[in-house]
Amino acid sequence: MKLATALALLCAVSAGAARKHIVLISGDEEYRSEEALPQFARILAKHHGFRCSVLFALDPDGTVNPNRSDNNPGLEALKTADLVVLMTRFRDWPDEQMKHFVGYVESGRPIVALRTATHAFAFRKHKTWAHWSWNSKQPGWEGGFGRKVLGETWVSHHGAHGKQSTRAIIAPGRQKHPVLRGIGDGQVWGPTDVYTAHPAADADVLLLGQVLTGMRPDDPPLPGP
Repeated sequence: MKLATALALLCAVSAGAARKHIVLISGDEEYRSEEALPQFARILAKHHGFRCSVLFALDPDGTVNPNRSDNNPGLEALKTADLVVLMTRFRDWPDEQMKHFVGYVESGRPIVALRTATHAFAFRKHKTWAHWSWNSKQPGWEGGFGRKVLGETWVSHHGAHGKQSTRAIIAPGRQKHPVLRGIGDGQVWGPTDVYTAHPAADADVLLLGQVLTGMRPDDPPLPGP
């Protein structure tokens, strides 16, 4: 897939007040965020009236290439963003791109971070924001962006990849949380591994991952801890 620009604008007709701007940033080698986020943006734009911008990892010729970790053009769109949806993995963005993301985070505006965003960055070539890398040891930035901003970096996996899946169980006492409205216990499922996490004491955990014995949502849980 080729794009004339890294910035794909998906607009919806919306009456009344100015539409909120959502910037969705893709860039991972495993979970096809370059396919999922444009679909998600279209739903948000068409059915909910948001103005959406989707950004991709690109080769120099404009080809979308999730394996390209060092080029995500269009991040200047964050200047007008009301919300960021982030699904990146081990990115090594150059300073002129990364500065827009840093500016957004430091502004205090919200982020919805998905899956591999716990380990969104791994700076090897570009060192200015190396402390944002997932494995940072810098004092005050241990665990990088994931732990410092989101609450956790990558730790490890549970379950056999491609053979065991994940069912989400509502955390004790959180059944009535508004984010979970309309969602029953065990109704969230994914054909992926469970991440280990050591959330901060003030984290509001809503769902816990249960490893299943197979790749179907109705498979029994794996015995043991």
